[in-house]
Amino acid sequence: MLNPADDAFAARLAAALPDGTLRPLTPAYLEEPRGRFQGQAGVLAAPRTVDEVAAIVRFCAAARVGIVPRSGGTGLVGGQVMPPGGPAPLLLSLERMTAIRAVYPAENVLVAEAGAILADVHAAAAGVGRLFPLTLASQGSCRIGGNLATNAGGVNVLRYGNARELCLGVEAVLADGTILHGLKRLRKDNTGYDLRDLLVGSEGSLGILTAASLKLHSIPAEEAAALIVVESPAAALALLGLARDRLAEGVSAFELIARTGLEFLAETMPGLRQPFATPPAWMVLIDLGLPRGQDPRAALADLFAAALEAGLASDGLIAQSEAQRAAFWHLRESLPEGNRRIGAISSHDISLPLGEVPAFIDRAGAMLAAAGDWRVNCFGHLGDGNLHYNVFPAKGRSRTEYDNRRSEVKRMVHDMVHAMGGSVSAEHGIGRLKVEDLERYGDPAKLAAMRAIKAALDPLGILNPGAVLRA
Repeated sequence: MLNPADDAFAARLAAALPDGTLRPLTPAYLEEPRGRFQGQAGVLAAPRTVDEVAAIVRFCAAARVGIVPRSGGTGLVGGQVMPPGGPAPLLLSLERMTAIRAVYPAENVLVAEAGAILADVHAAAAGVGRLFPLTLASQGSCRIGGNLATNAGGVNVLRYGNARELCLGVEAVLADGTILHGLKRLRKDNTGYDLRDLLVGSEGSLGILTAASLKLHSIPAEEAAALIVVESPAAALALLGLARDRLAEGVSAFELIARTGLEFLAETMPGLRQPFATPPAWMVLIDLGLPRGQDPRAALADLFAAALEAGLASDGLIAQSEAQRAAFWHLRESLPEGNRRIGAISSHDISLPLGEVPAFIDRAGAMLAAAGDWRVNCFGHLGDGNLHYNVFPAKGRSRTEYDNRRSEVKRMVHDMVHAMGGSVSAEHGIGRLKVEDLERYGDPAKLAAMRAIKAALDPLGILNPGAVLRA
């Protein structure tokens, strides 16, 4: 059993730490972005160094007090907030550990502390003529520690991979307060178990990430984007194949956008300029990054001509300037905000084998249409099979009217995803909201191995109790 982080505990901890490490616990620290529930905590600690993190963890281990790590607070599955009901934990915020410790341009490596904001990592890389390609809508507020803890995805996974693929090494504090000094800059290191890959994606349940060595890339010399209208998701998938055949790794992103998403933007953000007078049923946003001397706009024009000839496309716009390209991306990045303003009944971050995506969209749409009166907005990273498949109230109704059906909708969607060989968590993680889903759909052997690893690395169960695995 864990003990609460009560006033007596806080007083003892404060005496053991530098002044200012314990901070006021304001409501903002206990909120999650979708407003589904409020968290709880007994004390907030904001250390400045890895040694201070280690001291806090050792103190909590001795007192058997749970620790909830917090990065930018932008996670969508409740990993950063513990609901009321058990002993109040210590909330450990990495917000003061923001340093870019080192940059090695010749090696394409940057070392950042866990509290560094993703946009600041982008800026530090750009400052030496390099690219850190992890790109998320929340990049102005999310932090690299949380990105790694959840193995974040984003729009550039197609070309550069998830956060795990962008990490060479980590510094972390383990459950007994031991510091793992793993900030290596090596591309090859076969010296036993890969603890980096184990900790990345573990959501703070196996260790607290405090810094990471990150992979940088060359900035594409020539970039361009296009919006291409397609008849169906099947046509979009065929267009992706055509694009990769012609342009290989020059395709940086390939995003599927549905008419419903554009209608939500028109409804909630009428000042946002829409690309087509009549919103198409489906369109894709394709982004290219090519070497110097190649013309990405000409490449997109050739691709569109080929798609038109093959019957895959019916209309399109190629950005004629960087400002227009940015406008295309602003439209795409506004889709989650439009969703938020409408208010989802149930949101699903899912992935499927690429070949199953069109069939899933058709079958799930028919299933939901037969089950109730609601709207579906399906959009996302078609290039890597990750869809954000969200169900919303019928126009003129509120999501509170559907509260009694939220679990039913989630179960219908997730059952179909699982039956088609997909995953019910593509890029957001498990957190606390999807623990039951992991238990329902997870492979029994994998779950047994995960529980054994958790017991070995965190025998007291103090690290993010109830996240990923049931406490």
